[in-house]
Amino acid sequence: MSKSDVLRRIKTEKVIALIRADSSASLLDCARALSAGGLNCIELTMTTPGAIELCAQVARELPQVLLGLGTVLDAETARAGIAAGAKFIVTPCLRPTVIAVCKAAGVPVLSGALTPTEAYSAHELGADVIKIFPAEYFGPAYIKSLKAPFPKLEFLPTGGVTPETVGDFLKAGAFATAAGSALVTPAALKSGDWAAITARAKQFVVAAAAATITRPD
Repeated sequence: MSKSDVLRRIKTEKVIALIRADSSASLLDCARALSAGGLNCIELTMTTPGAIELCAQVARELPQVLLGLGTVLDAETARAGIAAGAKFIVTPCLRPTVIAVCKAAGVPVLSGALTPTEAYSAHELGADVIKIFPAEYFGPAYIKSLKAPFPKLEFLPTGGVTPETVGDFLKAGAFATAAGSALVTPAALKSGDWAAITARAKQFVVAAAAATITRPD
């Protein structure tokens, strides 16, 4: 899958599901539950034990999932994630060496940033999408404000994205969104309540689809 294909799929699906956990034991089942709910863009974070190994397992067993590796802070981890099958790499902050590795490998990188300076710096370094984190403190209005001086930059808000707010972020001009605990609650993950996670995923899918219909061209 080419870089443009990966980015097009993320933009089409509108929501990246973030999975963070204390253990990798149930994360494959969690990925299946999210996929059953219609969310097939999934980011596994490096804060989960065994994330690289799990990345490889998901890539093998769930080919329908567009898998990314998140919370990547260094070049070595980026290379390991790509080798394990990650189709995109996500950082929580501006990490020039990670961007460089992804550019060289032809793999999309979603670079963390918050301020206008950080966002444009990430763009100049070659980031494909700017992950605005933590987005919950500024909301959809901040995405709209950033798009005014930077209309060609693509923004992905992370933090504060819920079924109630996802549409507002998209209407404000977000390329796509990412949701973590509002989608995969720690309680549901710990108890293995996959039906609840599937149901929550469906709520996000419906809300994002409605925003797509009403979003101006």
